[in-house]
Amino acid sequence: MAAWEQEHCRDCGRRRLDFEQGRSLWLHVPPVTQAVYQFKFHNKRYYAEIFAREMADRYGQWIHERGIEEIIPVPLHPSRLRARGFNQAGLLAEQLSEELHIPVGKNVVYRVRKTKPQKQLDDRERMKNLRQAFGVSRRWKAPKSVLIVDDIYTTGSTIHRISKVLKKAGVEKVYFLTISIGQGL
Repeated sequence: MAAWEQEHCRDCGRRRLDFEQGRSLWLHVPPVTQAVYQFKFHNKRYYAEIFAREMADRYGQWIHERGIEEIIPVPLHPSRLRARGFNQAGLLAEQLSEELHIPVGKNVVYRVRKTKPQKQLDDRERMKNLRQAFGVSRRWKAPKSVLIVDDIYTTGSTIHRISKVLKKAGVEKVYFLTISIGQGL
């Protein structure tokens, strides 16, 4: 069976993850890789509007059918946020919120500790790197269903860890949406 015909990626088929389901706009191959890189590392913040509009057009109905009550961006550690100047997942979440009229939980999930960049690690190292890396605001009232937004889904480690803390805080169902997904899964 071809990869695009599968119901889920190999990653989701080989281990239990704490989210229900997710979607990505594209495979992480050129020219998508360059666009994401420009957005993330070369201050092309306006790309968030383009990506979010495409996300809403392609997956808006899917999102509404799942009863998503809040959009949660993957947070950056404060030091990484200062260095980059913006959180690309936060910009995507805000733009998607405008498109779909679903609120953003801007400060719901936060980084408890600084982690190594995930792109330098293999699957097992990624999971270990993210242990106890995220927290959830105690003032937040957990809705039943949320959507995590990020730029790239590689192994699912980040979304898995965030899903875990969100469910511990009372969320029943966690879904995700990313710009791209790696094909090495």
